[in-house]
Amino acid sequence: MPTPVPGDVAVIGGIAGDVTSDARINGFQQGIGRKLKVVQTVAADWDRQTALTAATDIMRSNPNLKGFFAANDDMGLGVARAIANNNKTGQIKVISVDGIKDALQAVQAGMLDGTVSQYPYAIGQMGIEACQATTGGKTVPPSVKAPVAMITKDNAAKALATTPKPFEPYDDPFKNLIQ
Repeated sequence: MPTPVPGDVAVIGGIAGDVTSDARINGFQQGIGRKLKVVQTVAADWDRQTALTAATDIMRSNPNLKGFFAANDDMGLGVARAIANNNKTGQIKVISVDGIKDALQAVQAGMLDGTVSQYPYAIGQMGIEACQATTGGKTVPPSVKAPVAMITKDNAAKALATTPKPFEPYDDPFKNLIQ
């Protein structure tokens, strides 16, 4: 996992007031501790071009910026493009969320510093297994953890090789219920 660099960061959210965007932003803000200071949070409507424009404006008004958190990979890629356009790749860090193929490739290439990869494929598979288990009369757990992984340059090749499936083992409590 990339080491946090003390300093000012900006947050690029999806649509203002959107539940998913708000949850990701709140999780980020709770997780950063005291080393990082959020100097600006903007909504970029889950759009790459809007994020590029917003990131350009944020960098202009915050010359000491150390990093960005983007609430999805598409916006993270827009932020990365804005950083590259300003010749600051490697100087300003970018972490985004979702683990889409373009983001995995950007992490491998050094354009993004990381993406928090979710696995809808595995989540869907677990959902089908839960349906099969319940229709077979089995009791399913009331709550399960879906697989999530932090993708950095160190493991991006592994993530790309298995996408859309997780590259690491994960707990699937439903699998044993349907056998």
